Amino acid sequence: MACDLTHGRGIPCRNLIGGVKYVYFAKLSEITSTTLLLGEVDTIDMGTNDFYRYAVRRGNASVTETITGSTENGTVVYAPTFNLKLTGLSTQDQNELKMMAQSQVVCFVQLNQVLASNDHNVILCLGRTNGLDLNAGSNMSGAAFTDMNGYDWTFDGSEFEPMQPLVDYTSTPLDNTGFIYGTIIDS
Repeated sequence: MACDLTHGRGIPCRNLIGGVKYVYFAKLSEITSTTLLLGEVDTIDMGTNDFYRYAVRRGNASVTETITGSTENGTVVYAPTFNLKLTGLSTQDQNELKMMAQSQVVCFVQLNQVLASNDHNVILCLGRTNGLDLNAGSNMSGAAFTDMNGYDWTFDGSEFEPMQPLVDYTSTPLDNTGFIYGTIIDS
């Protein structure tokens, strides 16, 4: 494998925005294949299995990827982390929390950031190869009236490639012709 550099980078326009709009969860074991085209996720085959979409309040979710290399061993790994805060405690969420903690998931994170060409949101794929685990979190009631009442979950993983964006969608997220799945479940 060649390790040649392929391009430089200028300073981007000042039109970037942080944060997450939605996250789509899928069980790693239900994804039969994904392929990349020029560094973007081009196809996802889940058969008839579903995506589970979570809406996110402004400022309550973030993506971080930590890169760890070893010069001595000639290795590099990428550790994606997704933090999600959900307001309100419920029996349904408690049951889902238990199922997520027992599974490996792949997260498709729809950012607030948009593409310059058409204002579609950027969607990142986290855990494409090895999945993410729910390894930390808190469920809290809060003390004061304005305190957080809900969940604060952290998913993390370890991959041999950095997180990849999905190819741009046609009109709604995940409507790409190369994406095969059952349904997007909202609630």
